[in-house]
Amino acid sequence: MSSFEIYGGNRLKGELIPQGAKNEALQVLCAVLLTPEKVTISNIPNIQDINRLIELFKGMGVEVEQINTDTYSFQAEKLDFAYMESNEFVKKANALRGSIMILGPLLGRFHKGAAPSPGGDKIGRRRLDTHFIGLQKLGAKFEYSAQQMLYKVETEKLTGTYMLLDEASVTGTANIVMAAVMAQGTTTIFNAACEPYIYQLCTMLNRMGAKISGVGSNLLTIEGVEYLKGCSHRLLPDMIEIGSFIGMAAITKSEITIKNVAYEHLGIIPEVFRRLGIKMEHNGDDIFIPEQEMYEVESFMDGSIMTIADAPWPGFTPDLISIALVTAIQAKGSVLIHQKMFESRLFFVDKLIDMGAKIILCDPHRATVIGLNHQNALRGTNMTSPDIRAGVAQLIAALSAKGKSVISNIEQIDRGYQNIDTRLRSIGADIKRID
Repeated sequence: MSSFEIYGGNRLKGELIPQGAKNEALQVLCAVLLTPEKVTISNIPNIQDINRLIELFKGMGVEVEQINTDTYSFQAEKLDFAYMESNEFVKKANALRGSIMILGPLLGRFHKGAAPSPGGDKIGRRRLDTHFIGLQKLGAKFEYSAQQMLYKVETEKLTGTYMLLDEASVTGTANIVMAAVMAQGTTTIFNAACEPYIYQLCTMLNRMGAKISGVGSNLLTIEGVEYLKGCSHRLLPDMIEIGSFIGMAAITKSEITIKNVAYEHLGIIPEVFRRLGIKMEHNGDDIFIPEQEMYEVESFMDGSIMTIADAPWPGFTPDLISIALVTAIQAKGSVLIHQKMFESRLFFVDKLIDMGAKIILCDPHRATVIGLNHQNALRGTNMTSPDIRAGVAQLIAALSAKGKSVISNIEQIDRGYQNIDTRLRSIGADIKRID
């Protein structure tokens, strides 16, 4: 098991280029299963979850070629369905949550498929009902093998229909869309997720020959087609990493430029960090965060305490709630952090309290942060990363703390952040990976 050893308190300075979007990559990679033709995808991040999905595809029979460091071609001309019932397949697919999104394209193109119960972060209950109900409405029949821990799905044909999703699930919407593009007739999906990841997926599918309208909204209309062709696609920069860098710059009093951020796809993210008092400049497609000796949390117009809460897009993404919380530790003023969408994402704050943060954990969903205003530095400590986003929040806290911190179980961080230690060292961070 690897660890990060960090000596905090350094001001950082320089440029950072965000990696390709992890959550988009998981979706658009699954879409390559919809065509026998070659699909080329660029700006793919070199992180564990994506590499595991690529290895899974190789076992399934997809021809994979790495063209350069961040570009791959995929050709799913012939697939090995026997492999999809093997123990090796179950073990590999179970290691990442995104594997559930192979069901939609397999069902759309081959009218059959299989996927195990997915893994991923342990951040509370993450149900799959939206996926299964949506696919069933298109005509899919599910069977669960408890012995194999495998979901099997098949259909004689998929038929377009109207559906109102019970929740605006991002991965659920992606799965249903990838099945519906090859269904007979028209599918209408209301309360569809409209994150930039879904926008990108639908744009890519239309380039392949799909007929999807309403892209970017929560009402998608899909006219099924019989065949999809190959295409080229480039991933957006990772908005979660961009938000992480903004928070890191503020809490460490650093001057950082984040390059090529695709600003028009960041939604409310920059505004939420501005509410924490962080100054930033939008220059071209870059974000510049100047050195700030202090940043003061806004109050609402009626004078009440600022609340930052997650919500489905275009609300504030839940993946940045941990980052907003840790950034608020050194702000001037107080803020209520409300994590609505997951049950166990705030339990990592006990270690931040050990470091000297003033945080009241009200319940599993809410925490009040009383900002230190840089009057007292956090203390270095030993921590264990519980999931990707909490792990990076701990890393940001350690970079601002006085003394030495050690973060173990950094495999969780590596699942979502590419060479984070190397990139942080390039702007002055004292961080070392210990294997």
